[in-house]
Amino acid sequence: MYDDFYAADRWSKKQVHVQYQALIVAIATRHADAIDIKFLVGGRPVWIALPHPMWVEYKKKTGQNVSDPLAVEVAGHFLKYAIESGLEGGREMYTLTTKQALEHLHAFLREHGAPPEQPPTPWPAAPLK
Repeated sequence: MYDDFYAADRWSKKQVHVQYQALIVAIATRHADAIDIKFLVGGRPVWIALPHPMWVEYKKKTGQNVSDPLAVEVAGHFLKYAIESGLEGGREMYTLTTKQALEHLHAFLREHGAPPEQPPTPWPAAPLK
């Protein structure tokens, strides 16, 4: 979905082709606590940095892991938003906060009919007597 898409630039109204290219653990490349996801936006490289705490927070809240393909979708969701809202102004790198990354993760999941954010429990909601 968000690994290869088109988006209309807010200011120029031109359609740009966005393609996912790479996912790199940023600790190794720039000593950051993030995962860097590279896209080509009209042929120009753009990196989206997702903070590692996003993985931890999501796991705590849902019991589910964020897979690499899901991380690409989250970064792509942000990038499409940035292009269409006018936020994308030619920068090479965008660093999201944990809160921003989780907002885009949940927005992507809602768009694709994912189950609720709360993990299912094996017991009823009311306490047993």
